[in-house]
Amino acid sequence: MDRFGCRQFRRARALSRRDVLRAGSLSLLGLSLPELLARRAAAADAEERSFGRAKACILLFMWGGPAHEDTWDMKPNAPPEIRGEFQPIATNVPGLSICEHMPRLARRCDKLTIVRSMTHGNADHTPSTHFLLTGQPPPPGGERRAQWPSMGSVLSKLGRGRGPLPSYISFRPKLENDVPRFVEESQGQWGGWMGPMHDPLIIDDDPSRADYRVADLALSEGLSKERLDERRYLLAQVESLAPAGDAALAAHAKNLQRAYDLLTSAADAKGAFDLTQEPQAMRERYGLNPHGQSVLQARRLIERGVPLVTVFWPSEGIKNISVYWDTHSRNFIDLKDRLMPVADQAFSALLDDLSELGMLDETLVVWTGEFGRTPRIGQRNSDAGAGRDGRDHWPNCFTSVLAGGGVRGGYVHGKSDKHAAYPAADPVLPADLIATVYHLLGVAEHQTLPDLNGRPVFVRPGKAIEELLG
Repeated sequence: MDRFGCRQFRRARALSRRDVLRAGSLSLLGLSLPELLARRAAAADAEERSFGRAKACILLFMWGGPAHEDTWDMKPNAPPEIRGEFQPIATNVPGLSICEHMPRLARRCDKLTIVRSMTHGNADHTPSTHFLLTGQPPPPGGERRAQWPSMGSVLSKLGRGRGPLPSYISFRPKLENDVPRFVEESQGQWGGWMGPMHDPLIIDDDPSRADYRVADLALSEGLSKERLDERRYLLAQVESLAPAGDAALAAHAKNLQRAYDLLTSAADAKGAFDLTQEPQAMRERYGLNPHGQSVLQARRLIERGVPLVTVFWPSEGIKNISVYWDTHSRNFIDLKDRLMPVADQAFSALLDDLSELGMLDETLVVWTGEFGRTPRIGQRNSDAGAGRDGRDHWPNCFTSVLAGGGVRGGYVHGKSDKHAAYPAADPVLPADLIATVYHLLGVAEHQTLPDLNGRPVFVRPGKAIEELLG
């Protein structure tokens, strides 16, 4: 047995600092959880949070770039090659219309803030996600630790959340197909320059499957309760040997404690991932599909104290034709049949569910993609191009939507020009949108956090958009 094995450790009288650090790097669960379960460091500079109503955020990320002019920002008076095939419908907000294929959301627009003037300059999927996950432009080269920390990573570092669950969880359902997993390379979803301890717990399991379970929350084969308790004893020894003020040793001990708590706390941890606890009618309300069940799963997690959950659109579609929301071809077929109905149902169910639970005022929901799509059907704007029935990448103007958590309801911010090509009023940069999200979550404008070298860095560049605040 390794000299750091539990039985021999029990007999040990003393250990060196190097020994303890090495012990602290062991996986308590026989899994990779110590990195995935980012430590919840002691909250830096306890702050007044009266300006931030939201306690949690659910980020619904429509990976691939939704066609804004066919969803939230229709141009019915534009030429056919611009306006496309769909018709606008009235909503429950006078004077506001959205696409006919989002009828549920049309009846709930009084809860939404629709930002129609989002803009940045990167038309490449994997770097441009960095804008909408962090507010910042992607770094040259894209190296993970050079990236800006995601919002969830910042909340993790600030000590947000309660209970044994991680502060930041990300769903990226992997389906049984050969669609490329572009989302795995998307920038901005990590702890970046704050380090891997604040990376999210990534869940790629498909929650719509009957056999859904999160692999990282199951005991490894051969790891009995007795062996787990022995590792728990190891944890206690590590904690007792850590000198006062030794941040590295304290962090190792805290990580192991959280991992142990997560595995052994059925009510707050493993139970949170058991969707069979939900009434079947509720599951059907969200949609019995990977996205709908991921959104329901997100609600269950924030209900149990997780401050930020990201739900990426699942890896589906038709390989090399139309995948995710990346509708280079079949734009109108797939928006009508594959994309909008699923998104419309899940987002609407989430709004209703949070309202009925009394959680909407304290839960911010953000619906966005990394960019929009070309104003002209078949227009080429990237290496991928567009088919005759598709729209290409377009970061110059697109739409993001917010709800709950203190935002204004029934409000449209900014506007695009007559072809939805560029902002015509109140352009919004990602830095300002993310600063608004931080503001609503109670992260102060001048909040700093240390990078890997201990240097303080302002984590909230940009200015909160006051008009969006309810």
